[in-house]
Amino acid sequence: MNLHLKPLLPKTLFARAVLIVALPTVLVQLVAVYAFYNRHWENVTRRMANTLTGEIVFLAQHTRTVNRADRQALMRVFEETTGINASFEPGATLSPEASDRGTGFDEFRQVLQERIDLPFTVQRLPDRENMIVRVQMKDGVLAFRMSVKRLESPTTTIFISWMAGSSLVFLLIAIVFLRNQVRPIRRLAAAAENFGKGRDDPDFKPSGASEVRRAARAFLVMRERIQRQLRSRTEMLAGISHDLRTPLTRMKLQLAMLGDMPEAAEMAADVAQMEHMIDEYLDFAAGDGGEAAAPVSLNALLQGVADDYQRSGQPVTLHVGEDGVIEIRPNAMRRVLHNLIDNALRYGKRCTVSARLISTQAEIAVDDEGPGIPEGQREEVFRPFTRLDASRNLNAGGVGLGLTIARDIARGHGGNITLSESPAGGLRVLIRLPL
Repeated sequence: MNLHLKPLLPKTLFARAVLIVALPTVLVQLVAVYAFYNRHWENVTRRMANTLTGEIVFLAQHTRTVNRADRQALMRVFEETTGINASFEPGATLSPEASDRGTGFDEFRQVLQERIDLPFTVQRLPDRENMIVRVQMKDGVLAFRMSVKRLESPTTTIFISWMAGSSLVFLLIAIVFLRNQVRPIRRLAAAAENFGKGRDDPDFKPSGASEVRRAARAFLVMRERIQRQLRSRTEMLAGISHDLRTPLTRMKLQLAMLGDMPEAAEMAADVAQMEHMIDEYLDFAAGDGGEAAAPVSLNALLQGVADDYQRSGQPVTLHVGEDGVIEIRPNAMRRVLHNLIDNALRYGKRCTVSARLISTQAEIAVDDEGPGIPEGQREEVFRPFTRLDASRNLNAGGVGLGLTIARDIARGHGGNITLSESPAGGLRVLIRLPL
């Protein structure tokens, strides 16, 4: 049962709350209308039909025994008393087909049939506001013209209008109240989403009901704890790297004093390798470096990165389609693209960068013609300090942090990086970013 109803439920909390309020309200109103119809409306309608029938039967019975002149006088008095226009059509006969069979007259027709032993017809006139009842007499037809309101109780319309109006007012008040209750939850969700994308939201403050305030305060504590841990990691790795640079600088000076000795060249290469490793540690520790996000043209960003390589004659091809604006940290994203393109050129000789917009996200693909990565190892390469075999080491010359840094930055923008097989036969690195 629940599985069948689940697809029909609204997706948002606000819509579900409105449904919780509206559905019982509508059901209660329907029950009230049904009870009113059964216990009141039918009784009132039947009493009105009895009253009208009694007036018609009274005139029909008394016109049987009076002459023409007295009949006219009796009909005038009848009209003045009841408000029903009565007329006599001498020599006329009724046509059975002339009687309407609308449900609006069923109750009246039934009562009239019970109380009069003469043929009759009931018709609604073309103006829909009046009706005419014809009764077959011995010498003609006695016609009664009256408003259909004689069979309709005004309390019915008033009751239904009051029920509908009060329900509408109640729902409007509930919607306004629920919107105010849901607004703090939406703000909390937006703050959490912004934090997940690496955007600061300094104006966010707990508000709303006590439960929502409690959740908001827990989020703020969690955000502060995560930021503190990131700062501690950055400061620790930066301190270690700084401490290592001092002896490395001293070693470089000592190597320079050794001249052109073969051992000096090998040691110099080792020192350069260590400096490169320290730079990667600093990049990993810095993350996005606290850079502020800004709206950037996707095509302009990719064109600028491609130009950096094409100016130096490196085989980087760019294919872009519809342009879009993405809110990113430009320098951090350029670092990601440079890292991926460098890997593609190192192992694939050629690199193709393409981009497209899909619904609410942008996709950037970096393809190469290299040996690729086995499917079972594609997720493993994103782990810090992970290096593959010599056939395809995306972090060659480093310590295994390049792809880790790239994915961290992409996820810090609310996106992700995944690996797959390239149409060119090598590796495809796909970056997805929200628009």
